[in-house]
Amino acid sequence: MIIRTRSYPRAALLGNPSDGYFGKTIAFPFDNFSAEVTLFETPELEIVPAEYDTNVFDSIDDLARDVKLYGYYGGIRLLKAAVKRFHDYCMEKDLKLGDQNFTIRYKSDIPYKLGLAGSSAIITACIKALMIFYGIEIPKPILANLVLSVEVNELEISAGLQDRVIQAYESPVYMDFNKDLMDRQGWGDYVPLQADLFKHLYIAYRTDLAEGSEVVHNNFRERYHFNDPAVLNAISEWIELTEKGMVALENGDFDKLTACINRNFDIRRSVMNISETNVAMIEAARSIGASAKFTGSGGAIIGTYANDEMYDELIQILGKMNIHVLKPSIVKIS
Repeated sequence: MIIRTRSYPRAALLGNPSDGYFGKTIAFPFDNFSAEVTLFETPELEIVPAEYDTNVFDSIDDLARDVKLYGYYGGIRLLKAAVKRFHDYCMEKDLKLGDQNFTIRYKSDIPYKLGLAGSSAIITACIKALMIFYGIEIPKPILANLVLSVEVNELEISAGLQDRVIQAYESPVYMDFNKDLMDRQGWGDYVPLQADLFKHLYIAYRTDLAEGSEVVHNNFRERYHFNDPAVLNAISEWIELTEKGMVALENGDFDKLTACINRNFDIRRSVMNISETNVAMIEAARSIGASAKFTGSGGAIIGTYANDEMYDELIQILGKMNIHVLKPSIVKIS
């Protein structure tokens, strides 16, 4: 039996990055791109390298470009850590895995290091394939926690729960990470949403702004731990914006949603250092009346557009900056 699983990139509409600070967010998966894992039984356990794992280059410039885009370790470390953490989880829960081995490989066309949750998509797809192979059921909230633990505990990557919740549920979700709730049950309050609530949205991205969330969030997290008033106020307002944005979605209030999206980024800009090229993306989109904020940590933005004429303008103005624009195909509740 050949097992194929897919997981999708995530776009944060409102509230991010408060998910890492007991906040609230709204986000959705979209299937314009995907990470796919293939797994099948074999005599030995083998993890097959993919495109990002190559050690053969055309030149020293090619090697330097590859490292800048994909880091030193590619996706093999993601699969290896996911398999190891899945094994540990099953041992902790006294779930028997049997003696069969497998070969596993992955491929992904999710733009890398642009705040679209490409790494967690690979990990999620891997664990879903392992669940099928071994006949193990893991509830969605716990699956999200498990994927997060692969990154935080195994790979020491700074990350929040939002991306993993979206990829575990495979639908838009309103997420409340209230600390008391998290401490009590181990996960937040996750409310799946209908895809048709999300209208007139665009996503735009470029491939020369790869920073990674662990770089972007470092100083902010430190200030959070020292109870910096500006940081705490920012998180409080992101929570409030998410609540207002949810009401706007339910009521079809386009203007209110647009204002919430813009304010989400403006708060971020007031408390985080943001590169001029990232700011330029936001300002270019806003210059024609579209709203704009980061989908994640930078390099990709999300926002609303009023009509098809404005969307065409977005393509033209951002295209001049070598920025790709798309309409997200939002994954629906199955």
